Amino acid sequence: MLPGVGVFGIGSTARVLVPLLKAEGFEVHALWGRSEEEARCLAEELGIPFHTSRSDDVLLHQDVDLVCIYVPPSMTRQIAVKALGIGKNVVCEKAATAVDSFKMVTAARYYPQLLSIMGNTLRFLPAFVAMRQLLVEGYVGEVQVCDVRVYGPSLLDQSYGWTCEELMGGGGLHTVGSAIIDLLSFLTGARAQRVHGLLRTFVQQNVSIRGIRRVTSDDFCFFQMLMGGTVSSSGGVCCTVTLNFNMPGSFVHEVMVVGSSGRLVVRGTELFGQNNGSKGEELLLGDSGWAGPEVREMPLPHLQGLSAMVKSLRQSFQAHEERRSWARGPVAMAPTFEDGLYVQTVVEAVKRSSCTGEWECVEVMSQEPDPNHNLCEALQRNKN
Repeated sequence: MLPGVGVFGIGSTARVLVPLLKAEGFEVHALWGRSEEEARCLAEELGIPFHTSRSDDVLLHQDVDLVCIYVPPSMTRQIAVKALGIGKNVVCEKAATAVDSFKMVTAARYYPQLLSIMGNTLRFLPAFVAMRQLLVEGYVGEVQVCDVRVYGPSLLDQSYGWTCEELMGGGGLHTVGSAIIDLLSFLTGARAQRVHGLLRTFVQQNVSIRGIRRVTSDDFCFFQMLMGGTVSSSGGVCCTVTLNFNMPGSFVHEVMVVGSSGRLVVRGTELFGQNNGSKGEELLLGDSGWAGPEVREMPLPHLQGLSAMVKSLRQSFQAHEERRSWARGPVAMAPTFEDGLYVQTVVEAVKRSSCTGEWECVEVMSQEPDPNHNLCEALQRNKN
């Protein structure tokens, strides 16, 4: 039996997610929006029977057993932790800080019987699933280098909001880079040990954002990662990632993995490969096509990945008769809250590196920092 679903968010992801859920047999019972009017409009458009601007109304809804959270990063932790505490399964986007991510990890560990996964849909894209399998089978030999390029139009909303604020989780690094960081870990089986990065905000004002307001979120980011050794790489992997969101009207999404005996590259949704002895690339997995609605704000790799993730969720819950029970197998490739904490740690290390100009170590926190740490140190110094 499939669980009833409650969706948090009224953005492009929610607009695509709800029809996908319904197509797989899920019933979407409730929708949350920032205002009653926004929630009502989208609920009527998507045929959702209940809408609200109060998060508890969705979390306590008797027919909701699975919560999908696609809200601004600063709100994710509060809703996700409360949902798990109430006994709901959770699929959510990234949090705003590593501390928020750690609190989500703590909640997930406390309720291990509940589903708690991050919504990085790139892991489910068939091209990346196939690429990972070929890497495990040794198609490229020893993995040496990963090179990623993502170019596209501005990520800013039409009006001033969280996407403009770096501290609220806006910017290319946090919005898109976090998915790439997680994807590279998924593909290589390794995690970053040291990082070096550069962030820039080239568009600080535009027609709708002007006056005393300034955009602080990055629209260009370049960073390098030195990742630990993997099953197919004894000496670690060197990764370079370039994110540029100053290219209106175009979208480039390319992930290349180079090894000692060949390379694999995903361009958009297609997988290509070439061995060192061959004359050229060969198409290993073509585009399966997209029959759903086109969404300008959501590139095709993410659209197809989202669709594949929803199918995996259906398979996971369909394996049990109890609505809240789920099978781990179909969603085994999904990133956990622990993966989300690692990703957020890397993001913050890249931001530090951009400020210092130095290589920064990636150290995932094992306990929540004391909020009064600085005050305690100051009191101790005064006492001495």
